[in-house]
Amino acid sequence: MSRLVLLSSACALLLVACGGRDDTDAALQAQTAPGAPMPAAPAVPNDTPAGQRIEADVRALADDAMAGRETGTPGFDQAAEHVAKRFAQSGLQPAGDDGTWFQRVPLVRSVADVDAAALSVSRNGRTIALRGRDQFLPLPDFNAPQGEITAQAVFVGQAIHAPELGHDDFAGVDLRGRIAIVFGGAPRRFEPNPFAHYASLRTKTEAVVARGAVGLVLVNTVDDEAGMPWARSVAQAARPAMRLRGPDDRPLDAPAQLRASVRVAASAADLVFADGPRTAAQLFDAARAGTLAPFALPGTLTLRTRSRIDTLESRNVVGVLPGRDAARAGEAIVHTAHLDHLGTGTPVDGDAIYNGALDNALGVAILIEAARTLGEADTAPARSTLFAALTAEEQGLLGGQWLAANPPPRAGTLVANLNIDMPILTAPTRDIVAIGSEHSTLADAVTQAAADVGVEVSSDPFPEEVAFVRSDQYAFVRAGIPALYLDAGIAAAGSEQDPKIAATWFLRNCYHQPCDQADLPIQYGDAARMARVSAAISRIVADADDVPRWNEGDFFGTRFGDR
Repeated sequence: MSRLVLLSSACALLLVACGGRDDTDAALQAQTAPGAPMPAAPAVPNDTPAGQRIEADVRALADDAMAGRETGTPGFDQAAEHVAKRFAQSGLQPAGDDGTWFQRVPLVRSVADVDAAALSVSRNGRTIALRGRDQFLPLPDFNAPQGEITAQAVFVGQAIHAPELGHDDFAGVDLRGRIAIVFGGAPRRFEPNPFAHYASLRTKTEAVVARGAVGLVLVNTVDDEAGMPWARSVAQAARPAMRLRGPDDRPLDAPAQLRASVRVAASAADLVFADGPRTAAQLFDAARAGTLAPFALPGTLTLRTRSRIDTLESRNVVGVLPGRDAARAGEAIVHTAHLDHLGTGTPVDGDAIYNGALDNALGVAILIEAARTLGEADTAPARSTLFAALTAEEQGLLGGQWLAANPPPRAGTLVANLNIDMPILTAPTRDIVAIGSEHSTLADAVTQAAADVGVEVSSDPFPEEVAFVRSDQYAFVRAGIPALYLDAGIAAAGSEQDPKIAATWFLRNCYHQPCDQADLPIQYGDAARMARVSAAISRIVADADDVPRWNEGDFFGTRFGDR
């Protein structure tokens, strides 16, 4: 899930928590600010067997011995072995390759050489060379270790072609053999679902490639860097990026047609648009107003990138509970939670291990408990149930994408996905949130399951953030499979701690940081309840006469279609 989005949500959480009152907003901002002490949490004993099992799994997966569970590392493999053992103890059967618990996921890894990259603008008899790190960063190339191109450039706004919304950033310009200059985001007039789809870098890349672009320059706006400061982008520039690898050993979703790609800081945008028809400030204003228009720039741009590329293989951990009804056992509900995290990185207070307790050891532990609930029941669900601890979510939902495209033969056809990712259960709640269930008939199963378990269902508190597209469930959505993202609630169970404040503090202080550790005040009773809800939703869907369907006219159902 995008850090930018989560930090934006954190600010919104504060507004909800204080009801928009100015007199409390400042205090809450101070209480949750970066560096503020963690809000006191009520002491809730973990006194149920389910809660204790979940805690044991969280502590094992978030232990320093796992070294942050980065995809492609021994720590991740050790975590995968732990999950496989727990799946076996939960009554599942192996669903992986060659009768194992593991589905191989082939990957290409690339690390951009920031110091070897170059970006220059040649116009009106002068050449402007931008400075690496300070003014631009190369994007890793997955096809060739060296990329270089000199070509004319065309500004294509936010690179959106949405005829159904009356919007075309490519009208009247020719991108063939040219470098596309692109802003992020989407027009604010777009509804949240199309906004999220068209704002994604994947969608923008597909659009410029389809129109013949051979290079890509992503230009940050001031608004972009309000949520994701340039210094943070620079700090992350040396991290490896990954793509899935096809049977020909070539990367998937990494078009070789783009011979070089870079990202430019907002402070250097004027250099890219130098001597052009509009200044960067004018274009930033037009982006806010939704009035961007494409135009060709004079002269040429030269891009040069260098990348270190290798191949590797990671694993999804997959187990299946076969369905009891022979007529429906060839259809499966798939439960997912990503197992990977960030590994090791820049030390903070002397700690360089990014353990990922909430993100997403807790989600995996809840997944295991849901598997146990169904696996030890007297009667199996009618349809089969597949459980998957996924790899490479932090690299772009890659494990989920591979599983959606290559379901294990023992699972059959995937008909629904229930995903759990980073439930921030650090204060007691009385509810759950089922993000995305409103897009399909899964909403009815959520309502019934919550009633059966005795928990409230809250609506997505921030629908404008469209978290539905920012975790592994979206890989299944893109495959046409109805899905939901089961998340922590926001309604306080008592008066001692507001879960919205607790979540905001975590997002501002410990998300993707070493302090996301098992010593956080995790509410394991709430986690056990979430496992019961997940299992209940799954059984209702598995026992229903019909498989889940997208709602009539739904944006995702219309775009990606039924299976």
